[in-house]
Amino acid sequence: MSDIFREVDEEVRQDQALALWNKYQNLIIAIALLVIAATAGWRVYDHFRTRAAEEAGVKYEAASVLARDGKSTEAIAAWNALIKDAPQGYALLARMRAAGEVGQNDANAGAAAFDAIANDAKVEPLMREVAKIRAAMFKVDGGTPAEVEARLKPLAEAGQPLRNLAREILGVAALKRNDAEAAARWFDMIVTDAQASADARARAEAFLGLVSASKAPKS
Repeated sequence: MSDIFREVDEEVRQDQALALWNKYQNLIIAIALLVIAATAGWRVYDHFRTRAAEEAGVKYEAASVLARDGKSTEAIAAWNALIKDAPQGYALLARMRAAGEVGQNDANAGAAAFDAIANDAKVEPLMREVAKIRAAMFKVDGGTPAEVEARLKPLAEAGQPLRNLAREILGVAALKRNDAEAAARWFDMIVTDAQASADARARAEAFLGLVSASKAPKS
């Protein structure tokens, strides 16, 4: 009988971890996109007063509207057209958005699209790291734990600019495979990082609470 209760309890913890991930994954993606915007912004501004940039901005927003309206194929096509013709800043943003949209329909294809950006020597280093993280996010559900860790561990090391984002995804991946010890280790690294944002710490503490509850003795 105790085995039945243990199995039920493990399923409940999995559901709780999945609920937290579903709650926060869009925020994590938004953080990555903010990093993209901040880094690419100066390039966009360089061209802002030119007609080409103004036209690119209009086309980029039109593609975004298509995506919001659920017209994924049309949005991807519009962003791909921008990649070829737009100024460099908008072209990179369009490439990132197209890869993300592809991944919504096919996680492996999305990961491959971000891998292509990450491996492109013409892309700035920070943007390549963002692409690596986005690729790994698509692998959390479909890839193996070893694959996710191989992708993200180098980005989670001290001194890496996106380390806490990488640690958060690694912690979530550990929770989803019921590895409470690994999850606690990754989330604790965020909480104790003096440079972690307040939001990142709050999410990590919420996940640590879930880990603690899962390890509490059962009556």
